[in-house]
Amino acid sequence: MAQQEWKSIFQNKADSLPQGDSWSLEFDDRIVPNSPDPGWVQYIRNTSARFKCTKCGRAWPSNWVKVVFHMRLTHGQGQVKVRRFRQNCKMCAAAPKEEPSITSENIDILLENLVDKIRIKCYHEDLGRGNRPFVNLDVRSPHEPAHCEACSHGICTRN
Repeated sequence: MAQQEWKSIFQNKADSLPQGDSWSLEFDDRIVPNSPDPGWVQYIRNTSARFKCTKCGRAWPSNWVKVVFHMRLTHGQGQVKVRRFRQNCKMCAAAPKEEPSITSENIDILLENLVDKIRIKCYHEDLGRGNRPFVNLDVRSPHEPAHCEACSHGICTRN
């Protein structure tokens, strides 16, 4: 999905955060999982997405797509960096890593869970509830760790 859709949904959800702080969301493919910069906290979620190979046109669904968020709140300014982990085609030699196409519904769920995590980690609220589950896709083939960027970074639980 377009990055603007993520930012728009995030802004709508972030408006509910306490204390009148302002929050922004940006995409950053340089995020290193499990190594947030000092003062930042991490949140990792799984979701489902579709991928399409730009080399051969093959498309596939996956219910093992990792999204990593790094966030911080300083002096009333909240920042979130997000990285969506990619996969590549198992049929093409030297296939490029492809960006996941995540449905609007699952983007909404991811960002709702993110805002809950901001409330817990940045505002020290006890929400007393867990994460809202994502909507699964009908996937008929096994996860392919050799073609999963998150697996290569050691954060995919299907590895």
